[in-house]
Amino acid sequence: MIAGRVVAAHGRHYQVEMGDGQLRQCYTRGKKSGICVGDYVDIEPQGQDEGRIERIHERRNLLYRSDEMRAKQFAANVDQLLIVIAVEPLFSEDLTGRALAGAFSADITPVIILNKCDLAEGLPRARALLSDIKELGVQIIETSTLQPEALRNALLPLLKNKTSLLLGQSGMGKSSILNILVPEARADTQAHSIALGTGKHTTTSSRLYHLPDNGGQLIDSPGFQAFGLKHLGQTEVEQGFPEFAPYSQNCRFYNCAHRHEPGCGVLAAKEQGLISVKRHELYLRILAESTAPQKY
Repeated sequence: MIAGRVVAAHGRHYQVEMGDGQLRQCYTRGKKSGICVGDYVDIEPQGQDEGRIERIHERRNLLYRSDEMRAKQFAANVDQLLIVIAVEPLFSEDLTGRALAGAFSADITPVIILNKCDLAEGLPRARALLSDIKELGVQIIETSTLQPEALRNALLPLLKNKTSLLLGQSGMGKSSILNILVPEARADTQAHSIALGTGKHTTTSSRLYHLPDNGGQLIDSPGFQAFGLKHLGQTEVEQGFPEFAPYSQNCRFYNCAHRHEPGCGVLAAKEQGLISVKRHELYLRILAESTAPQKY
């Protein structure tokens, strides 16, 4: 058996990159799936360029996307989450907050990329909407794809020697950023989609790229509308809001959910303006969703 890393996935078909750079089209035994881009795996080689996945190595973390019915894992072993938003069209504060919560709960460093900063008129509003996030100490990098050299200079040092996931709503310029950072990505996407038998639907699955000059790995994920948090328990939801930690130690009850309990340190901090009301409202929404009965 030989070890490799999953760089593309579609259904039960996977593209695995071996240590020497060789790509193998791989499948799993029986109906076993649950493998995603970023996974390290052991494969049994089959012929020149195929293989059967026999084992998934232990993951450092796992990210999900979700819809009304279920959560589906889509990336593993990620160091950084790059959340691409834009000055225009106006980004969703809710989705951005959910992506942050997902990163914090999985012990992944989030970075906000505020794109289209050449649209100077809307820039003050976008910065104002990010003020709560800036106060958390999250790095916010302002970019414009009209200045590709400046964009590369700002982002590539941050990505070096790391596996980063590029995430963003459609219309935010995520694909343009990817093409500037990984010039062969466009051709790559087409070639790999053909190899995996996915035709033109290249944006429906994640894909791992190598950055130039051994500068780390970048996982491109489809435009997302629902970041998956339904699998989180109460403790993990709370981990998604690190600003609660200093105040939750003051809660009267050890299992306080910071909703309406008496003697809650988090609610007291919110009343004093130490915790953002918007952020606490988002926490309550995510908690309500994750503790709601499962739909079937």
